[in-house]
Order: sequence, then structure tokens, then C-alpha cells
Amino acid sequence: METTSGVFEKVNQAGVVAVLTIDREADAAPLARALLRGGVSVMELTLRTSAAMGALRRIVTEVPEMTAGIGTILRAGQAREAASAGAAFGVSPGLNPDVVLAAADAGLPFAPGIATPSEVERALDLGCRVLKFFPAEPLGGIAYLKAVAAPYAHLGLRYLPLGGIHAGNMRSYLEQSFVGAIGGSWIAESSLIREQSWDAIAGRAREAMDLVAQARGEKTG
Repeated sequence: METTSGVFEKVNQAGVVAVLTIDREADAAPLARALLRGGVSVMELTLRTSAAMGALRRIVTEVPEMTAGIGTILRAGQAREAASAGAAFGVSPGLNPDVVLAAADAGLPFAPGIATPSEVERALDLGCRVLKFFPAEPLGGIAYLKAVAAPYAHLGLRYLPLGGIHAGNMRSYLEQSFVGAIGGSWIAESSLIREQSWDAIAGRAREAMDLVAQARGEKTG
């Protein structure tokens, strides 16, 4: 398994993570290939259905060029299971020390969810340097994240914003140097997956990657 820094460097290079919920394991490999066709090389499978772990195993085996992680990790056992299934990384909506420590013990690169400065500092105490900012837009969007990130700028933290981000507002996040990548659930919506609309998903992935390229041309401090 890659180191935490190695995996999250891949995430940062990608700029966007396709966040999705999958209902059928059989859709996993075609979905991953559709995302890759559009240029999206990192995906997060949320643990909101019973198919998630099986889907991960299929992607790891059949589409190894995809960097596939697991999201919505709420319990320590899920972190261990994700690591055993071959997840490249794990994320959670909140900051649960038991989950963070279990991920570390399992060698699973992990980004806990934070929403306040106190949670940033708790995450730092636990050794985390990549943090999921969630739910991004309801909390106040990029203006709020800039305010929260400012006192810790000298530490080189990187944030993965998710929640209410879409093609219309993702550039405002990616233009910031402290944002490694954004999470986007609009790229592979559940309805598109259920309908096996692989071309539509590839098209949305391509649009997202075009926006990443544009934003990185305007990245600020």
C-alpha cells in the first residue's frame, strides 16, 4: 500500500475526486473506466450501500489504474475492512479518533472530516495533514474555509472540500493553494450509474477536468 503522502499526492494531481454511491457491484468496473475516459483518475465509493466494498474489490482487480478510495467510514472496523479490500485511501464526514487510529494501524491513508478550528487541531494531534472540509457550501463555502485555514497556513495542510460543490463553483476552491482537490458527486450521480449512462459520466468527468486545468492556471496563495 502506498504511503499517505504518496496517495494524496495523486489526489492533489488529479484535482477532483468523483464521489459516488453504487448499488450494483457489476457497475463498478464500467463506471471506473468511464471516469478514466473523461480524465478523472480518483474516485471515492461511499459506504452507503452493501455493494460498496465488493465494488471496490472489482475496481482494484479489474481497473487498477483507477485510484479508488472508500468514504463515509464511520467505525474502526470499516477502516480495517477498507484497507483489506485494497482501498487507496479513506475519508469520513467527521472526526472520530478511533477511526483515525484504526486507519493508521491498518496502513490506510486517511482524511477525516473537519468543520471547525478545534477539529483541525484535534486532527493535527492525531497526525493528519490532509483534511476533508465538509459540508463545504452549507458551512459558508470558500470564504469560511479560507478563514479556518489561515491560522494553520504555515503547517502546509491540504483540504479536500466536499458538499454542495459542482461545476459552477469548483474553480473558487481549486484556485486556493491549500486545496488539494475537490470532491464532486455530480460527476457520477446515482441515477446515471443505475442507467449505466457511461458516456454521460465520461462527459461530466471531462468537463470537471477542463475546469481543474483552468483553475490551476489561476491558483493563488
